[in-house]
Formats: sequence, C-alpha cells, structure tokens
Amino acid sequence: MKIFYTTIFLFLVVPAFLSAQTAARIEQLLETQAVDYEKAAQLVLEAAGITDYTGQDEAFNYAHEQGWLPKNAAPDGEASLAGVSLLIMRSFRMRGGIMYTIFSNPHYAYRELAYREVIQGRATANMAVSGEFLLFMVNRLLYLKEEGLL
Repeated sequence: MKIFYTTIFLFLVVPAFLSAQTAARIEQLLETQAVDYEKAAQLVLEAAGITDYTGQDEAFNYAHEQGWLPKNAAPDGEASLAGVSLLIMRSFRMRGGIMYTIFSNPHYAYRELAYREVIQGRATANMAVSGEFLLFMVNRLLYLKEEGLL
C-alpha cells in the first residue's frame, strides 16, 4: 500500500520538476534498490534546473567536473547517501552550517540535509540510496524551497 501511495504522489508532484521524464523512467527509479551516480546526477541536476548536458553520462561528467560529487565517485558506482547529499547541496547552491562551510565534504552535506529534514528517518551517511528515497529527497527539497523554509 505504501508503494501505491508513493507512486501516486510521485506521479502527481514529480512531473512539475521533471517534465521531460517518462513514467517508465520514474517507475524504473522506484524499483531500483541502489541508484548509481549517473542516475542520481541526472535526476538532481534536472530538478535543480541545470541543463548544461544532454544525457545521463554527460550529467555525471558535468557534476564531477564541477566538484559536486565525491572524488572517488564512479558513474556506475553505488551512490551513497553522503555522496548524493553533496550533489544536492552543491547543485542547488545551498549554504550550510559552519562545518559544511569549512570542510564542504559529503559527510557534512549529509548532516546538513538531515538537520534541514530533507533526509528523514533512520539513515546513515554510507548507506546506498534507493530510487524511491532519491525521489523523496529531491521532492522534499523542492517543497521546502517552494515554501521558503530553506
């Protein structure tokens, strides 16, 4: 039942910021247990309105060149929550607390998003990010920005 409501919610809200996405791609993301950095980069950059690339591999390359991904991130590598947090913080040009400002690394990006309640529930910085959780985080971030809470 949870998947049903999540799917309905995502099909109603996600198209607002992912207009070029097909239902099949969103469904594929929902079924993915652990997204790779290519898929994460493409989704997050599209949500942030960054269009300086044309496909999944170009999105990864762009994000990597900008320094928005962990140094050891591989395109087909399993995306960690800390790595995705860094990608989100930098691609949305979010300011962080003092520790993120000083070190600006994945760990403090994760802590900043947890503090801002973009990351909710039981989570650790090194856990793999499922497609459903990635969609939830991006949607939550966009909601908070729209409401002026970020």
